[in-house]
Amino acid sequence: MDATNEPRTPRSPRGVFVLGLLAVFGVVVFIGFVALGTWQVHRRAWKHDLIARVDTRVHATPVDAPGRGQWPQVSAANDEYRRVKLTGSFLQDKSVRVRASTELGMGSWLLTPLRTLSGDIVIVNRGFVSTTWCAGKAICTPGPIGTTTISGLLRISEPKGAFLQKNDPSGDRWFSRDVAAIAASKGLAGAAPYFIDADAASSPGRGEGNDGPVGGLTVIAFPDNHLSYAITWFALALLTLVGGWVVWKDQRRKHRR
Repeated sequence: MDATNEPRTPRSPRGVFVLGLLAVFGVVVFIGFVALGTWQVHRRAWKHDLIARVDTRVHATPVDAPGRGQWPQVSAANDEYRRVKLTGSFLQDKSVRVRASTELGMGSWLLTPLRTLSGDIVIVNRGFVSTTWCAGKAICTPGPIGTTTISGLLRISEPKGAFLQKNDPSGDRWFSRDVAAIAASKGLAGAAPYFIDADAASSPGRGEGNDGPVGGLTVIAFPDNHLSYAITWFALALLTLVGGWVVWKDQRRKHRR
């Protein structure tokens, strides 16, 4: 008789040790998937609370920007996107351009330090300028001249990120809004640890005879994929249970044989 036609010998049931290992592994995997799903549920609640708090800040009446005595307490969790205002004079010759991509296309953010009435230095992102504006430089004087009041959103300094090109202070080439690095390169000691994104009223930009930075382009977006992630983890936990049930049925069938 051909060996391929010989009846197959039924496999014997798995030993107690192997079954014990499979059971422990299944329990650990199941608990892990449930824990990850639960964590995503909590993250989703936290994200929705964050979005609600930021929305409240963005639409609130502007308050005075934090002064020097408050700088150590400024944080992303408590202050980012808060509407603030400050009064002072721009240090036009200390401006820098930071590469940016916006709804208006590729160009730069124009960042200019502002010396407040109390003597503090706060860097203001006056808005978007095209690649050809000011012949690619940052020292044009598009106004305002003298003492002025700026309103906008408080932003936390942005040191170089993992996917950004490295800033080149010596060449005055900037790719991230790193407040400390910009202030140091311009010889500005003791600058605020945050910057201000000027709103459209403070930097009207193009239109009606204006030819300057376009403010009010801050993009506020928080990815919210936590529900889909939670469903995925819980589904994997359910599949783990199904896999355990299949193994259990297979073992019962083999014992009956």
